[in-house]
Amino acid sequence: MTNKKNKVKTFLQEVRTEMKKVNWPTKDETIKYTVVVLVATFIVSIYLGALDAVFFYLLDNFLI
Repeated sequence: MTNKKNKVKTFLQEVRTEMKKVNWPTKDETIKYTVVVLVATFIVSIYLGALDAVFFYLLDNFLI
């Protein structure tokens, strides 16, 4: 049981050490990246919605 505790302790210490090495984004970078993701999501959703509308129209008027 002690061996497992030592392994867990060692693992958590190594995680803490590695997390200190991470280059975290600044608040401004995080906001910019979030805006980019939201805009891209909006554009893709408009595109897919338009395709859905076109295919629905084609199927409704020509195949059924």
